[in-house]
Order: sequence, then C-alpha cells, then structure tokens
Amino acid sequence: MSVLPLVFTSGWASGINAYAVVLLLGVFGATGISDEVPEALQRPDVLIAAGVLFVCEAVADKIPYVDSVWDSVHTVIRPVSGAVVGALLAGQSGSLSDLAAGAVGGSTALASHAVKAGTRMAVNTSPEPFSNVVMSTAEDLGVGGLISFAMFYPEAAAIIAAVLLLLGLFVLVFLVSRIRRFLRRRAQRREERRLAARTGPPPP
Repeated sequence: MSVLPLVFTSGWASGINAYAVVLLLGVFGATGISDEVPEALQRPDVLIAAGVLFVCEAVADKIPYVDSVWDSVHTVIRPVSGAVVGALLAGQSGSLSDLAAGAVGGSTALASHAVKAGTRMAVNTSPEPFSNVVMSTAEDLGVGGLISFAMFYPEAAAIIAAVLLLLGLFVLVFLVSRIRRFLRRRAQRREERRLAARTGPPPP
C-alpha cells in the first residue's frame, strides 16, 4: 500500500491538469529524481506530447468560457488519465493492485475535475477577466507544487490533496447554491416586470 498516497495525489492533480501530471512524473523519472515513475511515462514521445498539450491547456484555461469548453472536453480524459497513471504507479511498485490503483486515481480525478469545472463556470459569471488568469495560475502552481512534494513526502502530500478536495467540494456546493438563488431572484424580477407591463400603470 506504500504507493497509495502517490496514486491519490496524482489522481487529484490529474483532475486539475492531467498533462502537467504526466509531464512532471515523466521528468522526475527520466532525470532519476524518483524511481517510483514507470518507464511508460518517461518515454520521449510521451513527454513531448504531454508538454505540447500542457501548453495548450495553459492558454485555453485562462480564457473565459473557453476554459469551460476545455473542461467539458476533458470530462472523460482527466479521470481516465488519473486511472491510467494510478495503475502504472501501482504496477511499478508492486505494492497495490492495478485495478484498485486505477479506481482510486480515476475516482479522485473525477471528483477534482468536477470541482474545477464547476468553480470555473461560476468564476466566468464575474464581470472582470482576471479571475480566470488567477485561478488557472493558482491551479498550475498547486499541481506542480503538490506533485513535486509528493515525490519526497507522499503521505503528507496525500493529506493536503484530500483537504483541498474537501474544501473544493464545499466551495462548489456553496457557489451552486448562490447561483441558483441568483437565478431564482432574476426570474422573479422578470416575472414581476412582465406582470407590471401587462396590467399597465395604476389609474391616476
């Protein structure tokens, strides 16, 4: 079970930015920083593809509404990537079955992806354009920092990832409730204006 914390952390990070996870793990393995990284993630073609896609995501993720479209496309890609990375890490260490690791990595990636996509949809309703840049940059730095930290302190990194996931779910539920309340109030105001226009002004 020693690889489970790394699988969980990489699953959380894959739900945020799957390409960054593959790229970072591959670089750590290719440079000899960690021997936990399987050979499949260290291949030059995998690193090049992950690097190109990471740049594409870094750009798309900072543009309002484009980021939500990108997230929609990756609703399947990120959980699958988390599951595959988890299974590869388990196969490399031999301390956890591939199936169990894939389930942990995929489900964690799906949960963090839901938090990311939902939060971004809420952020896109703000009138100023800088929220997307700030959120995207924070996510990129968080993924990079936590994956790097997990290479040396996997248990501590897994705890941080779990706390971030729970906080993200709480924030998402809060934002959804606020948006639903706002939409109800806006619909109510529209209905009131429609009724006022139908009845006409009050008699003098």
